[in-house]
Amino acid sequence: MNVATVRWTRKRQFVGTDEHGHSVVMDARPEYKGEGSGIRPIELVLHGLAGCTGMDVISVLEKKRQDVRGLEVVVDGVQREDDYPHYYETIRVEYVVKGYGVKPEAVARAIELSEEKYCSVKGMFGPQVKVTSSFRVVEADAPGAEVCGTEG
Repeated sequence: MNVATVRWTRKRQFVGTDEHGHSVVMDARPEYKGEGSGIRPIELVLHGLAGCTGMDVISVLEKKRQDVRGLEVVVDGVQREDDYPHYYETIRVEYVVKGYGVKPEAVARAIELSEEKYCSVKGMFGPQVKVTSSFRVVEADAPGAEVCGTEG
């Protein structure tokens, strides 16, 4: 079982902590009586999706022996505005894989496995949330060098 404890600190700021002591600051925008000092709770959904699918994609690409040097997952969502709750109606996920000789078909398959089978965050979305994804592979300069991140 996972346990999250969230405590109110001031105005609209809350600090969430897990059972291992990791924490995250959440806050509202100033126009909603917050200070903008942390991630909005709804945005944590995007972070969770990016982290979850990113871990899956790296794991699958490692098993496929792809020379991956970096992965960046950019997620944006559009919330419904006509009624409450303002959940994300559409979410776009872009994967930027940096590596040497990484096969696009391996990346496509890793994303497919993550989004359709492994990613628990993606699996929690109902049919009212449309998730689309795309990817690009950025070629690294030479084999063997260990790099993390995706410059250029």
